[in-house]
Amino acid sequence: MDRSQSLDGIDRRILQFLQQNARLSTAELAQKVGLSVSPAWRRVRALEEAGVITGYQALVDPASVGLRVSVFIHVSLEKQIEVALESFEAAVRRRPEVMECYLMTGDADYLLRVVVPDLAAYERFLMDHLTRIRGIASIKSSFALRAVKHGSELPLPEDLPETKPVRKMRRRAG
Repeated sequence: MDRSQSLDGIDRRILQFLQQNARLSTAELAQKVGLSVSPAWRRVRALEEAGVITGYQALVDPASVGLRVSVFIHVSLEKQIEVALESFEAAVRRRPEVMECYLMTGDADYLLRVVVPDLAAYERFLMDHLTRIRGIASIKSSFALRAVKHGSELPLPEDLPETKPVRKMRRRAG
């Protein structure tokens, strides 16, 4: 099933409920979206197989595990050629402190969100890892004072065009 295929209202409601609580049982989910258990399970499975649902995670409060410092880093490269971009991206993918990395337009080539326990840990990350990546022209860091809003739930607009639901059809023997 093509990911670009539109989702119907039931698929969107399934996604909304699973984003709010991925631990819902299939029976609970089915009740919330107005289906019986088997069709609800098939729809979830189809959304997974189509790559719409990419995984399930527990969200952990960073401060509760000692990660109190959140840093946004603008990185500019010396050259924006494919090999330099690939090298930088491979290096940041290996660093567990890097929570997010985006290729950007504008003043910087990349925007990273990094979490660390304290300023000393950030300095170690910066000096031992980030500055050692070849091809970096500049690094500008901004420290978050506090999170005003941090979400993981995607807004799923109701006005998306409806087509066939995302589901895998089985052929009947006969």
